Amino acid sequence: MVEPQLHRVTLPNGLRVVLAPDSAAGQASSGQAPVVGVSVHYDVGFRSEPQGRTGFAHLFEHLMFQGSESLEKLAHFRHVQGSGGTFNGSTHQDYTDYYQVLPSAALERALFLEADRMRAPKITEENLANQVDVVKEEIRLNVLNRPYGGFPWILLPPVLYSTFANAHNGYGDFTDLEQATVEDCAAFFDTFYSPGNAVLTVAGDLDVDQTIRLIEKQFGDVPARGVPERPSFGEPFPTSEVRGKQTDPHAPLPAVALGYRLPDPVGELDAYLANVVLSAILSDGDASRLQQRLVHSEALVVDVSAGTGLMGAPLDARDPDTFTFTAIHTPDVGVERVIGAIDEELDKLATEGPTEEELHRVTARWAASLYREHDRVISRTLDLGSAELLHGRAELISELPERIGRVRAQDVAAAAKELRSDARAVLEIEPAGDENGGAA
Repeated sequence: MVEPQLHRVTLPNGLRVVLAPDSAAGQASSGQAPVVGVSVHYDVGFRSEPQGRTGFAHLFEHLMFQGSESLEKLAHFRHVQGSGGTFNGSTHQDYTDYYQVLPSAALERALFLEADRMRAPKITEENLANQVDVVKEEIRLNVLNRPYGGFPWILLPPVLYSTFANAHNGYGDFTDLEQATVEDCAAFFDTFYSPGNAVLTVAGDLDVDQTIRLIEKQFGDVPARGVPERPSFGEPFPTSEVRGKQTDPHAPLPAVALGYRLPDPVGELDAYLANVVLSAILSDGDASRLQQRLVHSEALVVDVSAGTGLMGAPLDARDPDTFTFTAIHTPDVGVERVIGAIDEELDKLATEGPTEEELHRVTARWAASLYREHDRVISRTLDLGSAELLHGRAELISELPERIGRVRAQDVAAAAKELRSDARAVLEIEPAGDENGGAA
């Protein structure tokens, strides 16, 4: 993949713009029409929610699709889909994104739609009540009525972290959601949805000068507002092992999650990437250490995984970030035996490091997956936007394969050594009615 040259401009109202032209975007051998991706990343996520308003950032993401200054409800959907495009949005720990991919001829339409709701979304009592109901149903479907729902991203943080920002349920408590008011929403918009708190990314088949003119036309008159000072969400590392238990009425088997603090993904990026490699050596594919031992050799678990990033993806948040292990096991095996096996594998890597074959397999697979992912316009657009917002450097996405390739065995060993049993969280999931509770 040839990396496109990036172009930047900042509008007088503070909106930061990243352009990544690629004239080959979408022009497959099938004669597919050239496409363009448009995303807006706002510097607000779960961790920015005020106390007593859990789930508010995600609720607001839904509200941003309910009409705007010039458009009625569902008009955004109709305009994008009528152009042959797709769209969506998502809420993360430190940002909320909105995006669409369309034929490049429809670029101005996408810019108009994003500018219009940045200017003034339609926040009404009716829209708020409807979307609270939608979010509650989403929580029922994805968390409350699903086996291992919220495991571990909702249930582990209150064990590992102590501050509201890091520990609370980002999906939201029903009572908090029901108590949200139109005034709350208006204040949230005024605080976090200003142009100066956002990054607009356009990638794919585009002409840079023409695109800048279109952006200035559509976004130039969006009023500038104050940009909130971003607080530090840092908190001390655990000084002992902390434990928690949850009962899951839908889980067929016991489960356990281990959570550890990671190096700062922005300020200590290379140390963070060593943990990315470590997690892959431990659980990525059948040849990985935990799969070989816990699943195939000793049959201690029916499923095991390790990963960087609480939401399941590395480099998706600022500090603090989380290294997690999850395992589903049978009651007769017991949780302590599972934890002990994971600790033994960590100790081996901390002492001996990985083999060169393991390093090569993991780094080559990771680089290939990045190149494959960024061949898709939408993935490239979103990753450029989040890297610009979180790291201040959209270029990072093209540097990652080479930086991952520089991770050495001693770096992985050092990362494994830092995942200490006296500085972690242990969360046990017990199936309802399991008298043994999964105990050893």
